[in-house]
Amino acid sequence: MGCRIIATVLPIAPSKLEPSRPLVSSYSSLASGVSLCFPSNCSSGVSFKSSSFYPERTKAETVPQSISRATNQICRAAAEYKFPDPIPEFAEAETDKFRTHLLSKLSKKDIYEDSVEEVVDICTEIFGTFLHTEYGGPGTLLVVPFIDMADTVHERGLPGASQAARAAVKWAQKYVDKDWKEWTGSD
Repeated sequence: MGCRIIATVLPIAPSKLEPSRPLVSSYSSLASGVSLCFPSNCSSGVSFKSSSFYPERTKAETVPQSISRATNQICRAAAEYKFPDPIPEFAEAETDKFRTHLLSKLSKKDIYEDSVEEVVDICTEIFGTFLHTEYGGPGTLLVVPFIDMADTVHERGLPGASQAARAAVKWAQKYVDKDWKEWTGSD
């Protein structure tokens, strides 16, 4: 199955002041770059191919101007969007809700025995720090704090690290963005 080069992923989006750069370059200039490729006999599907595995091509195929223009507009719009800063009052309120839920959920499990409070404290501290420093509304809920929860609980030799992190991420996915929208009055 052949591969047509559609676009080379450029490290930065061109500004309005720069002369427009072509989205397609010759295959030989892509030695360490990444290209978006479509199988030649398939109209959908994207695969990422490294040029070091394929024979060199000397003539690049052209991209229709409408695709080039749309790609440029999408890249520019994504680069211009800024997420809001964290809201300390929201972070406090949400951290309290999180702690209450997690304590209730984990207290029902026998695996924690006497360490349920310590596990909840670790998870709550990590989640609260994330809400105060990183979370800026829908689209900014990251997986990193939940991985940190599991790692920290495990490193301290406490039981149920993965179960606690899973309960935490399930709650966050269900409530945090929704609560943010209610708090800020946004849709």
